[in-house]
Amino acid sequence: MSDSRKVKRVYLDICALSRPFDDQRYMRIRLETVAVDLILSEVKSQHLELVRSPVHLQEIEAIADIVERTELMLLLVRYGKAINVDKAAVRSRAEKLIGSGLGIADAVHVAFAEHAQAAFISCDDRLIKLCRRTVGAIWCGNPVAFCESEHII
Repeated sequence: MSDSRKVKRVYLDICALSRPFDDQRYMRIRLETVAVDLILSEVKSQHLELVRSPVHLQEIEAIADIVERTELMLLLVRYGKAINVDKAAVRSRAEKLIGSGLGIADAVHVAFAEHAQAAFISCDDRLIKLCRRTVGAIWCGNPVAFCESEHII
């Protein structure tokens, strides 16, 4: 951006990024899909900065649906920003988060988000609940709550 203000960083896990590919017959999924689309619109217009990590790319490679896998990879390559972080510190933090009950991939996502000082956005209620108990340094929540908190409409 041309002005000197700092752009807020966001870190969407694969659950959130994949929301548009989920069954849209359910109201919650439709609402979260719209919220993800709004967030990505803000990223594309450079009002938000989307952070990506190596764990994103690993998880995307495991997606069976070729259309979903290709679109997510293109999205992250085009709009996601790789952040230089202290990998040892991220690993150490991820190990602590695993000890607090997070799964391995979730712990790495959250550790990267923390080190990038990005809001962590997921559609996984259990993960968000655990994050709110164990992560105090960054905002954690679902896409709808993020849009509400940032007044994105």
